[in-house]
Amino acid sequence: MFRLWGKEFKDNRMVRDTVICDDSDDTRTHKVFHALDAVCYEFDLSKPIWLDAAVDEFRRHAKVRFTQDHFVDTIDFDYLEIQVIEE
Repeated sequence: MFRLWGKEFKDNRMVRDTVICDDSDDTRTHKVFHALDAVCYEFDLSKPIWLDAAVDEFRRHAKVRFTQDHFVDTIDFDYLEIQVIEE
């Protein structure tokens, strides 16, 4: 089972979080994108842009932080963090 943990932080405190589970036979990349879409839908956010630094960080640590630079719209928190917690 694939599980991704989405967390929203403001002033070094977690404001809200959610865990997205995916049992499909999709590739890992598709599961990550679908889970990120689900997190953004649940938190009512626009989808972040995957900059090169974010892609590299996710490949190395299975975890990435999306700051204001990754969003087209203005966000009212410091960053959105996603982390793969089970594959």
